[in-house]
Amino acid sequence: MTQQAANVITVTEQNFQQVMVEESRTRLVVMDFWADWCAPCKALMPVLEKLAAEYPDQLLLAKVNADEQQNIVAQFGVRSLPTVAFIQNGQPVDAFMGAEPESAIRERLEKYLPKPWDALMQEAIALKADGDLEGALPLMREAYKLSHEDTQIAFMLADLYISMNRATEAEAILDNMTMTQQTEPEYKELRSRLQLVSQAAETPEIQELQAKLESDPDNLETAFELALQYSQVNRYEEALETLVGILRKDRNFRDGEAKKTFLDVINSLGKGDPIAARFQRQLFTLLY
Repeated sequence: MTQQAANVITVTEQNFQQVMVEESRTRLVVMDFWADWCAPCKALMPVLEKLAAEYPDQLLLAKVNADEQQNIVAQFGVRSLPTVAFIQNGQPVDAFMGAEPESAIRERLEKYLPKPWDALMQEAIALKADGDLEGALPLMREAYKLSHEDTQIAFMLADLYISMNRATEAEAILDNMTMTQQTEPEYKELRSRLQLVSQAAETPEIQELQAKLESDPDNLETAFELALQYSQVNRYEEALETLVGILRKDRNFRDGEAKKTFLDVINSLGKGDPIAARFQRQLFTLLY
C-alpha cells in the first residue's frame, strides 16, 4: 500500500475539529468525501493527491470515508459521492459533487491558494518599507516575471524604479502597458512622477556633455565623462551603452578605467538585473 504524503490525512471524529479549525487557519483544507464502492471517487482521488503533492505547504487533502464517518457526513449534509469541500478559517468556501476534471479543480484552487509570487511580493514590500530598495528590486522583478506581468505588480515595480531614480526601466514598463491598463489612476500618477524624475536626471552637465559629444563623436574623453554623469543619476542603461561604445573603439581606454567603470555599473545593478545581463553579454562578445 502506498504511504500517504505528509499533507494527505484520513479524517475521523477524533481529528475532525483539528482539521476544520486549526489546519484550515494556516492552509486550504480540501475535504474529500468518498466510499470504497464509489467508482467516481476512485477516479477522483488520484487527481486530488496529485494536486496536493504540488502544494505541500499550502494545501491539506483530508479524506473522509463516508461509510465509516457518518456523523461527519451528516454534519456537512453530503448527499452524493464524491463530494469535495474547500475549507478556510473553519468555514466551507467552495464545494463540488462528482468527479470534475483536473483543469476545473485547478481553476477552483487558484481562487484560494497563494500565488507563487505572493511570498516574493510580501518580502519585497517589507524591504521597501524598511528603505531597502536594492533588496526589494530583484524580488519584485521576479514576481513581475512569474505573474506574467500582472498589472498591480507592474505598477509596484515601476513605482520602485521611480523611487530609485531609474527612469529608463520605469518608462519601459509603463510603455508596455495596454490601453486598458493606462486608464488606471496608478498609471497617470506614475507617469507624472516619472516625468519629474526624468527632468531631474537631465542635468546641465549631461546636456553640455551630450552637445559636445554630438559635435565630436570620436572624443572618448567626453564620452567617458558623459557615462560617469549618466551613472551618477542612475541612468544605467545609457551609461553602459556609452561605455560599450568607448570599449569598441579602445578596449584599454584610460588603462582599463572604462572597463572597470563598466563592471562597477554592472555590479551596482545587482544579480539578475536584465540590463546587467544584456550588457554583460555585449562585453563578453566584445572582449572574446
